[in-house]
Amino acid sequence: MPDEGAPVQGGGSGAPDDGDEASLENRIRRLEAIVAALDSDTLELEQALALFEEGVIHVRKAQEILAEAELKVEELIGRDGEEARPMESANGTDDD
Repeated sequence: MPDEGAPVQGGGSGAPDDGDEASLENRIRRLEAIVAALDSDTLELEQALALFEEGVIHVRKAQEILAEAELKVEELIGRDGEEARPMESANGTDDD
């Protein structure tokens, strides 16, 4: 498994893995590394595009992980006899 703290280089992903098994925390760490590399202004266009594409994949997978966690929380609340209700987003509105 590649070192997630390693500097981001060229077209190689260096990601924990684009598969579904990467944890939310691993995806966030990888996204932070990608953002740092893109902010460095030392990448060529092809490298930057490859990292951007990888970042989009990680964001989408992270959103899926969070959506599944939200459903699980709602199910658990519902099982305890409480009425399950949609969770609010950070801005105070329902995500739907």
